[in-house]
Amino acid sequence: MDKKHDIAIAARTAFIPDQSDAESGRYVFAYTITITNNGTVPAQLVSRHWIITDANNQVQEVRGLGVVGEQPLLRPNESFQYTSGTAIATPVGTMRGSYQMLAEDGVQFDASIPEFTLSMPRVLH
Repeated sequence: MDKKHDIAIAARTAFIPDQSDAESGRYVFAYTITITNNGTVPAQLVSRHWIITDANNQVQEVRGLGVVGEQPLLRPNESFQYTSGTAIATPVGTMRGSYQMLAEDGVQFDASIPEFTLSMPRVLH
C-alpha cells in the first residue's frame, strides 16, 4: 500500500444496558470510531459498508453515505472521531467493514475497518 493513501481506523465499544432487552433478544452497543489519515494526500470519507455478525451468524450489511450525516475530509495527520450504535440479537457479535474514500488526487480507495468485538460485560472470559 502506498503511503499517499493510508487510513488507520481504531474502534472502542460499549454495551448500552438501558437500551437493551435480553428477553426480546435486543443487545445494543455503541461504538466510537477514530479515523486517521496517515497518508500524504487529503482524503474524504464518502460512504461506509458494515458487516455486523451476531453469535448465531446472522449477518446485517449496512451501506450508506458518510458517517453520522457527515462526509469528513481528512488532511494528512488529521483524525475524525464519531460515535454510533447498533443492535444485535445476541450478547456477543462482531463488526467489520470498510470506508470508501476519495483522495484529493482523484484516487478512490477502500479503507478497511478491522474486525472488532461487540460483547456484553461478563460474557467473554
